[in-house]
Amino acid sequence: MTFYMAHQPFRFLVLGGTGSMGYAFAQELLQQREQVTLLVRNRQKAERLFGPHPSLQLVTGDAQDAALLKELGAAATHIFHGINYPYEQWEAHMERVTRHVVEAAAQQNATVLFPGNIYNFGLTTPITEGTPFAPTTKKGAIRVRLEEILQQAAESQTCRVITLRLPDFWGPNVMNEGIAPIFRAALQGKPMPWLYRNDIPHQLVYTPDAARVFYELAKLQPAEPYAVYNFAGEVVPSVKAWQRQIAEAAGTAPKHKLYPGWLFKLMGLFSPGMREISEMGYLWQHTLLLHDDKLRRTLPNLPHTPMKQAIEETLAWFRENWHV
Repeated sequence: MTFYMAHQPFRFLVLGGTGSMGYAFAQELLQQREQVTLLVRNRQKAERLFGPHPSLQLVTGDAQDAALLKELGAAATHIFHGINYPYEQWEAHMERVTRHVVEAAAQQNATVLFPGNIYNFGLTTPITEGTPFAPTTKKGAIRVRLEEILQQAAESQTCRVITLRLPDFWGPNVMNEGIAPIFRAALQGKPMPWLYRNDIPHQLVYTPDAARVFYELAKLQPAEPYAVYNFAGEVVPSVKAWQRQIAEAAGTAPKHKLYPGWLFKLMGLFSPGMREISEMGYLWQHTLLLHDDKLRRTLPNLPHTPMKQAIEETLAWFRENWHV
């Protein structure tokens, strides 16, 4: 595989910048003194998260507004597609917004940076960049379709794409219902929750590390128009052991709470969100592993924040931003 070093100056448009990966990537860009435009629906939230910064521009709006996205994309060299919706809204929104991103990137042949996941592969493990798609869920099929849209756009020279596939991610401002309650509970000395099983190995990635990988790949710019990499992060021996580390760092006694699968099936009778979680139960019942040999060859000095430091940084963020 060949690469060319992309020329400065970069101009990054970050979508989903107040969410988990978008926040981490925007913070990385600001630390690198890059020019960043954030398209946000909640300006007040973005101002709380980022504060004033000389190279940051906030624009209030919605990525479903195709005209606005094209207007912002016209000045971008890179567009970070960190947009996400609650599971039950994926079918209605994710494909449409991804097509809007492609249209915005097409104006300057910008590079779309896309956080992938493992939903495309069902129970397949280990997963390499060449592993065939084998989704077993509706959301897995949607993720396959999103990657197909991006690949087709890149191969037709509409834009360039770098997809970085990630396992479960955690870190500052990761506010999903799998991760945030763990850190809040640890700080309060309450039982730390998890789903299905907490006694098997689980693969995790710290969002600031993934953000640095995205930035390094953007600088390197693979010569291939559609480039896919896995980032494996770290495998913890069990979520229960990982939670114990978190509680100890928080200065509280480790307590655990496990939600069984039957509970989500029962609640799914009344709640669309719970039905969607129940469908994805295999993710917490099995150890699924990404392999990232390709990325390690590409970036020999792959970033890795030591677990103890990463836990302390995340706890510090939750202490300071409890109600964000």
